[in-house]
Amino acid sequence: MTLSLLCVSGIAVAQQTESVETEAKSAQQEADAWKAIDARPTPQWWRDAKFGIFIHWGPYSVPAFSEVGRYSEWYWMDLANPKRRSHQLVKQFHDRVYGERFTYPDFVPMFTCELFDADQWAKSFEESGAKYVVLTSKHHDGYCLWPSEEADLSWGRPWNSTNTGPGRDLVGELTQAVRKTDVKMGLYYSIYEWFNPLYTTDVDLFVTKHLIPQFKDMVNQYKPAVIFTDGEWDHPAKTWRTSEMLTWLFNDSPCKDEVVINDRWGKGDRHKHGGYYTTEYGAGLPNAENAWEENRGMAHSFGYSRTERFEDYNSSEALVLMLIDIVSRGGNFLLDIGPTADGRIPPLMEERLAEIGDWLDVNGEAIYGTTTHSTTCQWTAGIEEELGKGNYRVKYDVNKLLKTPDEGKARKEAVFTRKGDAFYAICAVFPNGQLTLKNITASPNAVVSMLGHDSDLTWKQVGDHVVIDMPTINPSKMPCEFAWTFKISSVE
Repeated sequence: MTLSLLCVSGIAVAQQTESVETEAKSAQQEADAWKAIDARPTPQWWRDAKFGIFIHWGPYSVPAFSEVGRYSEWYWMDLANPKRRSHQLVKQFHDRVYGERFTYPDFVPMFTCELFDADQWAKSFEESGAKYVVLTSKHHDGYCLWPSEEADLSWGRPWNSTNTGPGRDLVGELTQAVRKTDVKMGLYYSIYEWFNPLYTTDVDLFVTKHLIPQFKDMVNQYKPAVIFTDGEWDHPAKTWRTSEMLTWLFNDSPCKDEVVINDRWGKGDRHKHGGYYTTEYGAGLPNAENAWEENRGMAHSFGYSRTERFEDYNSSEALVLMLIDIVSRGGNFLLDIGPTADGRIPPLMEERLAEIGDWLDVNGEAIYGTTTHSTTCQWTAGIEEELGKGNYRVKYDVNKLLKTPDEGKARKEAVFTRKGDAFYAICAVFPNGQLTLKNITASPNAVVSMLGHDSDLTWKQVGDHVVIDMPTINPSKMPCEFAWTFKISSVE
């Protein structure tokens, strides 16, 4: 009996040791995989692009309802979860308008997209000056805008846009249309799905049977230039096996050389692992070495929300100022639109895109393909306002920052970008008489100009400063609205 117990004990110890060694080996392999992933440079095309269009579109576009200040694409979760801040408001609306027995999946037949014209969308994006587009292939509701077999299998019912609702491959149609232009096509992809039966019962099986094959199917079919993942926060990357997916993406996928990824691949990994860093409804990051992107809607919601009024929307001017401020600090700006359930870009959103495009037609030289200057801006006298810190919903009043500061506060008199030897100063307030650019030394033979103006400007070097005489221009002849760019062809 004693011998038998000792043998059993020995086997148990051996098994425990083997398990510890296996876990250690697995952890090292995971660390090595992330080291290789993190070392991959962000493709230069994305760093040069600066401006992209985000699109949130799905069954949530039917009710198109949210508490003002919240996200309409979270409608299902707000409806189902009593702990959510907006639950009572959303439930009261839902029961009153659709009835207590009407479920979220009942919205799918109403997601008809009958007015969706992919070529018209693509033309609007191209004319906005955007260089890439990121469409929600699926949001947290799990509903896919392409023919995903995994969606139907794991949900136990048709759950994609080709066999329900519009009866169309929305991802495929927009991808084809966008690729007729010079705009890159990207896709948003939610890692988790709120109420997927497989996810709520067995996460590991969900990852194996649903997440990984669905992700690969999406990539193989559409070869996105950008993959913006989200919904990673419930589990660490090891549970999601995202390093495995990314190793495949960068080594074996059909878009391995072009594709750009964000940093949302596991719980706690934002600004640590992946590709470019993301901020959301915030001020972005300081002049950081790592590639980064600020993403936000034109108002408060990503998905179209009928509760939002005109005053909730940022003006075209504010959006242009966000773009120039973000780019001056080395970031990209991903601006969201929320189409309607019948497939239209709301006219106010179209107008915003068109007016941003008008500004970029004149000033794009100071945006696309630029890098940061040694200092990102020049302040007026006063207390310099600190940008909100954090990656989610932080204070960022760009009008006060660049145009109309509170009493005693400074504003950014000019923000700076560079392209080789060329230097650009962008002013949201047209300088009065002269613009003095401090601590800038122009080359003796430099040419100074205002983008969109047909004559060179007179200037002089005064010590360490460049003093530029402002042109006299009839207001009706100004080359653009919102902000004006002054270029020094060569600085030392």
